[in-house]
Amino acid sequence: MSLFIDIHVLQTLPPSNPNRDDTGAPKTATFGGVSRMRISSQAIKRAVREDFEVSLEPSLRGVRSKRIPLLLKKKILEARPEIDVSTLADMVSTIITWTYLGRKDPKDKRKFLNEVKADPERAFKEVDALWFVSNAELDSYVDAILEDAEQENIEKAFKSRNFWKNSQSGDQSVAVALFGRMVASNTDLNIDAACQVAHAIGVGAIEHEYDYYTAVDDEKRQDEEAGAGAGMIGTIEFASATLYRYATINVELLRENLGDEAVTQEAIKLFVDSFVRSMPTGKITTFANRTLPDAVLVQVREDQPINLAAAFEDPIVAKGHGFAAPAIKRFVEFESQLRELSGMDPVSSIVSWTTPRGADFGTLKKAQVSPLVKLGEATVEAVRARATNE
Repeated sequence: MSLFIDIHVLQTLPPSNPNRDDTGAPKTATFGGVSRMRISSQAIKRAVREDFEVSLEPSLRGVRSKRIPLLLKKKILEARPEIDVSTLADMVSTIITWTYLGRKDPKDKRKFLNEVKADPERAFKEVDALWFVSNAELDSYVDAILEDAEQENIEKAFKSRNFWKNSQSGDQSVAVALFGRMVASNTDLNIDAACQVAHAIGVGAIEHEYDYYTAVDDEKRQDEEAGAGAGMIGTIEFASATLYRYATINVELLRENLGDEAVTQEAIKLFVDSFVRSMPTGKITTFANRTLPDAVLVQVREDQPINLAAAFEDPIVAKGHGFAAPAIKRFVEFESQLRELSGMDPVSSIVSWTTPRGADFGTLKKAQVSPLVKLGEATVEAVRARATNE
């Protein structure tokens, strides 16, 4: 039976600009007929990944880059520092050909290999798109190519390992397992994402504001003959909002991607804790806008993931008393009514809050209360409990 973990967060941001559009303004989305502050899912996932990866052992980390050939070169040289450039280029190009380029037209692959023969440095140039790969996969490729270097035909030996025909389940980094991977040149390396992250949106209409600032030229101030004008003048656009944030994890798919129950549970714990406590850091030095969530609801479900953004389709109007308190009240009412009208109850619910106004989350049906710092651990316990009861 499928198992999903839904994470719902209400969080208030002071004046800030954590995620900018191409004009430098805070990103927005129209919802319920009004413009809302928005933080893109891509920015959220990046912040979450940067937060949890520092807690992982190196083999469970990953890297997303066009410069994977240079990483392979570095790893091979660490193992065999005496290797000549031509052999090194052959090794790296063979790995790239029979992993990243695996499903490319044979003519394209042969062209690439011939280019490397003519110019060994070609092997170390960037690939044509970002490649998300785990440290464990990179180590597997390097260990294999070093073994195959003893064979008469290094390319044939490496190809026969069939790295290019499968996604190496069990060698995935936590980030790849959660967020997925798409390799256009070799779809056999694709990984379905076990996690979905929504764009965070404000619970009410956005009010754009502008900070007009000046910067003083320290040396100019010492010159009595210089003008009194500023050394620099500019504007920064910003806004404030109470945001609704949502993410969901497909537990079975995450387990399949990682191939290990203990690592799966660790990934759930780290993701939950990082999702509720991390935030994109755009303009952070200007606004110092790091906050904690007002309130969090985590639900373990067997039916389907349910995004509760519809609670705020009718925008909250602050009326001089703020957005957070009415948003929390609205959310609790909406969640309770959705349960009653749909007949769809979660397996378990865990709530946490960091301000007195968030205490309304404690009235949610059959909700277990957890401190924010223990939320990931409590979620894993709920998943374990469900497995025990099956």
